[in-house]
Amino acid sequence: MSGPQDEVVTGMAELIRAGEPFVLATVVRTVAAVAAKPGAKALIRADGSMTGWVGGGCTRSAVEEAARRTLRDGRARLIRIQPQGDGEPVAPDLEVHLSSCPSGGTVDVFVEPMLPPPRLIIMGGSPAGRALSDLARRIGFAVTVAAPAPDQVGFTEVERRIEGFDLSAEPAAASFVVVATQGRGDRAALRAALLSASPYVALIASRRKAAALKGRLLEDGLAPEVVARLRAPAGLDIGAITPEEIALAILADIVRERRRGARAAPGRDRGARRKVLAPASPAEP
Repeated sequence: MSGPQDEVVTGMAELIRAGEPFVLATVVRTVAAVAAKPGAKALIRADGSMTGWVGGGCTRSAVEEAARRTLRDGRARLIRIQPQGDGEPVAPDLEVHLSSCPSGGTVDVFVEPMLPPPRLIIMGGSPAGRALSDLARRIGFAVTVAAPAPDQVGFTEVERRIEGFDLSAEPAAASFVVVATQGRGDRAALRAALLSASPYVALIASRRKAAALKGRLLEDGLAPEVVARLRAPAGLDIGAITPEEIALAILADIVRERRRGARAAPGRDRGARRKVLAPASPAEP
């Protein structure tokens, strides 16, 4: 017969295999009478459902609220659920939730994001695209290559391959897309990339070529606001020349976009945050 901890382990394995984000909450400290003890765990899915046990009504409410923010910003956080008026000192990195549950007691819970690797879709088989694939895999990206079969020969160890430029079956909304066709299907690849749900679409090309391609896409009937989404030339301006340098510039830009807003300003969302929790039921926190 499996217990809550076994269900957590099983649930984690299933979500990792499926590539779905979730939060793992672990009780790390308790003071006075509380329902859960140090080491108790729960996982919280993106839809808000919870598996496992970290305590009663007030604790669960605080953990669920922290999990929602953790999935949004990708930051781990240490939270404390404590009675109102408790004078216990608060560490600078501790987020406090004030509880009005009748049982009293204090619980510290570590809430950490368990996120799938970031996804990068490379469209085309140019040398810069191959260099981008190699470097992206080294820093933890899951790489998909989309190109005609002959153009995929130089790619090794990618997570997924698409023959051609059809991204309709890809989770593009959670992906970064870089068009690296360089003369081999530029317009078809750009059209597919810009019509995908990806918030980041970049093109490896000179400014002049990028401007010409944008003009042709407009002539093809793409809306101006769709074409305006294109980042071109791709990457940060570091004076890159070689395929490897171009790959570095593009990944630097992607990492900057991915981490934008992930670091809170000093004092933000930390010890100064004190949310009052009313008891959801007579259960202990």
